[in-house]
Amino acid sequence: MPKTILITGTSTGLGVSLAVQAAQAGHIVYATMRNLAKRGVLDAAAQEAGVSLNVLQLDVQDMATITAAVDQIMADHGRIDVLINNAGAGYVRSTEQATLEDIDWVMDVNFMGVVRCTKAVIGHMRKARSGHVVTVSSVGGLVGQPFNEIYCGAKFGVEGYMEAMASYITPSFGINFTTVEPGGIKSEFAASVLKQVGETGGMLEDEYLPILQKYVGGSQDRQSGESDIYQTADEVAAVVMECVASDSPPIRKRTSKWGEDFCALKTDLDPDGKKLQAQVVKQFLGG
Repeated sequence: MPKTILITGTSTGLGVSLAVQAAQAGHIVYATMRNLAKRGVLDAAAQEAGVSLNVLQLDVQDMATITAAVDQIMADHGRIDVLINNAGAGYVRSTEQATLEDIDWVMDVNFMGVVRCTKAVIGHMRKARSGHVVTVSSVGGLVGQPFNEIYCGAKFGVEGYMEAMASYITPSFGINFTTVEPGGIKSEFAASVLKQVGETGGMLEDEYLPILQKYVGGSQDRQSGESDIYQTADEVAAVVMECVASDSPPIRKRTSKWGEDFCALKTDLDPDGKKLQAQVVKQFLGG
């Protein structure tokens, strides 16, 4: 049965792949983005794939646009079966160097954006006693990495947020929650992170400089080489769609063998998070 799917951040990269693959699977897709003037890449991909998409404006930092998009979908179809929280922004800068304004922005887009969109759909899903919230997190939501502490902090927050909801909303109302954890994605996202370093002051001449140079140099080498860290957006989207199609989706899912290996010390005992979910339910709810 076709599902009605709302996807955020579909102007480039992974969002485009998600929208196209969801439509190819026969679902009713609402692809959203902050700036509709940037829909050209999405439209071209949909035309090439021979699929139809509903495109709406939605800014994850603006609750009014989120509510308007959700209201439109409910008016059109009466349900939202799946929300895919894909919109996000990278950030590479040490805490000491980062401005409070930048920190607020990273946390707002990556964490509060997820909260806002989830809050907008969860009531509809609860009334339907079904639904699935899928959030694109990162291996950075499980393992902290150099110069990524602000970004990782936001993604760690997303992981805890989704895990906590799965502990009581899933058994009570039949709504599933999944965080998908890619490593690197060969898309504009990776390039934009390095661009962002330049736009926020570049490599500052301080004691962090040699460490940052080593980090950025390694990142560039991994992007240009044959590293198995990086997947294509289509490869990651395919993993997301497997989760959407599952009758018993995981609470967390890495998208590659590299990701599994990288996070193994934290995930080996409970790869999909379901053992811990059962333990939490039993401990706090007696289930």
